[in-house]
Amino acid sequence: MAKSYRAGWAVKASNAWMRVVIRAGLPMWTFRVLTVAGRRTGRAIETPLTVFEHDGRRYLVAAYGTVNWVRNLRSARGTATLRHGKHVEAVTAVELPADESARVFRAALLAGPPRVPKPFVALYRRYFVLPYLDVNGDSSPQQFLDNARTHPVFEIVST
Repeated sequence: MAKSYRAGWAVKASNAWMRVVIRAGLPMWTFRVLTVAGRRTGRAIETPLTVFEHDGRRYLVAAYGTVNWVRNLRSARGTATLRHGKHVEAVTAVELPADESARVFRAALLAGPPRVPKPFVALYRRYFVLPYLDVNGDSSPQQFLDNARTHPVFEIVST
């Protein structure tokens, strides 16, 4: 069983740095700042995330499970914005059913974030993603389906 995810001080510092870099518009591949209303306070919560592209569509993959951005996005019924520099895109994130989610989840795990150099992807996947999953590149479709139930995938639709 994979360990549960808790953002420690290093992750919080990294996220703060990523928010600044992405909001400044510096090139960061397909990383964007997701802004969604908090489910308890209603105030805007910003989280840097990778937008995965697969078969001409865009997705947010919850590799760390049902974390706060997932709960907030569900509470907001998918209404959010994605930001890179001055470009702010209003989106609706539609949660996929488990079978479709498993297919996208597997593709995202195998490919990594689009346009990020493969050595970075391999290191990040090994040390920062795989410890939180019960699957890897060799896992069966059924294992990905089982994991997709606890690692949601959202399709991004521009509004």
